[in-house]
Amino acid sequence: MVDKYLVIGNPITHSKSPFIHQSFAAQTEQNLSYDKQLVAVDEFENFIKQFQAKGGKGCNITVPFKEQAFSLADQLSPRAKAAGAVNTLIFNSDGTISGDNTDGQGLVADILAHDIVIKHKRILLIGAGGAARGCILPLLAQHPQVMVIANRSKDKAITLAEKFGNAGNVSGCGLDEISGEFDIIINSTSASLSNQLPNIDQAIVANASCCYDMAYGNEETCFLTWARELGVLHTIDGLGMLVGQAAESFRLWRGITPSTTSVLAHLRQQLKQS
Repeated sequence: MVDKYLVIGNPITHSKSPFIHQSFAAQTEQNLSYDKQLVAVDEFENFIKQFQAKGGKGCNITVPFKEQAFSLADQLSPRAKAAGAVNTLIFNSDGTISGDNTDGQGLVADILAHDIVIKHKRILLIGAGGAARGCILPLLAQHPQVMVIANRSKDKAITLAEKFGNAGNVSGCGLDEISGEFDIIINSTSASLSNQLPNIDQAIVANASCCYDMAYGNEETCFLTWARELGVLHTIDGLGMLVGQAAESFRLWRGITPSTTSVLAHLRQQLKQS
């Protein structure tokens, strides 16, 4: 019997998850199938219940269903609770559904894979949306010295920072209020996808040793180009985060952590050719 998994979203044709997970399965000799599924916005819960009833083992969840998956899960991991969103559903043998969020773990794993130390460093997180929220707890688990969340809406950044105050030294501010120096700057906004830069002082960027953009494409994002031209030593896009979050989902389902190196290299080559 082949264990069945899906990634569910709307739209979904662009998803690289089937290639990633099929590669992980081949690498670790796991007997499973993994496909992508387009689901109508109002059919999410029905579809999940039907897939579970037919013997499905789990799902990855992408836009726009992460909040619905959060509401549907019977149990939530601390990461999922902190993110307020679920990207991984695990169908348990007792019929219940567990929800987790592996996005932040994917980000942290990718940063560490580039030999960037997070512990005792100063982190600037640009943006206060769902992408930012999903990565704060895993970043704080690495014990940075300080984390500042900066957002166009100052109030949203402050509110988000207050939710994590017990987990570390976290504060929020407006983009025009950023002060001090940072070792690592993470752009969690989608600005790069429309070729726009976050409205922050270039001196803040120039002082960083690492800039990370959660976006990625077949060319370097405008944020990373900007950072590199300002002399930032390490510029990293979000492709490794994509593969890293998938590896963590795979571990949750199969109990084994796959290597991401060859999969990431293959995807990088595909992007260059597209």
